[in-house]
Amino acid sequence: MEQTANPEQAQAWNGYEGHHWARNQDRWDAVNAGFTEPLLTAAALVGGDRVLDVGCGAGATTRQAARRVGEGHALGLDLSGPMLERARALARREGLGNVAFAQGDAQVHRFEPGTYDVAISRFGVMFFGDPVAAFTNIAGALRPGGRAAFVCAAEAEGSEWLQAVAGLRDILPIGGFGEPGGPGMFSLADPERTRGILAAAGFVRLGVRHVEAYGVWGRDADEAAAFLLGSGPGHHLLAQVGPADQERARRTLTDLLRPYERDGALRLRSTAWLVTAERPR
Repeated sequence: MEQTANPEQAQAWNGYEGHHWARNQDRWDAVNAGFTEPLLTAAALVGGDRVLDVGCGAGATTRQAARRVGEGHALGLDLSGPMLERARALARREGLGNVAFAQGDAQVHRFEPGTYDVAISRFGVMFFGDPVAAFTNIAGALRPGGRAAFVCAAEAEGSEWLQAVAGLRDILPIGGFGEPGGPGMFSLADPERTRGILAAAGFVRLGVRHVEAYGVWGRDADEAAAFLLGSGPGHHLLAQVGPADQERARRTLTDLLRPYERDGALRLRSTAWLVTAERPR
């Protein structure tokens, strides 16, 4: 992979975290799918658009964007080799000829200036070491008047999955997980900070709207708890305690999730900010 400005993130997304997401691509898409339509609607994609998907992961949003732009083109950029391998395989399976994927760090990736009409991201822009530098670089990849739309995690207390995990504080060393700051999942949870970052990066016509969606985390509480604790953050937390506390955490989380079972699935609400911006003309 090309040089990265975020080596810790590159290590995580090419290590356990990235492999977990790649192996469980269908399940992660079921968790986040409710935010895809609001994102693509806000991006206002039209036929012929050239789209950049930042932090594309296994490429679900990249492929959907490619379908919407017809004879246009979509490029998915991500740090994670395992997820990009999965993204390419799915694009080939679906016969999409107007989509491509590249491994790179959007903070320092050498984009051809003014190449794209639209930049999008579904939860892929919260991990930059220097977010102003990263968004400045993304802005430079857009043509004058080009637009950006992305979804990022909002307040932690609005996400039911995180509140369930917070119920394990007496068992696992959760610490400040879920607090705003970065780089990390909640680095852009403060909308005023996000506005300031985008303005400093040269974007104009900033819009921030609160959205929420329900995601399917499993068939039942047992499956959802195992999935959550098997994810990167859950795996990291479990590794810091002994077997007895690991089992206690699994039982406790399963009990906390049990009330959310309904109609053969466990659904949890997540909240996010839907952010739009433009590069000046």
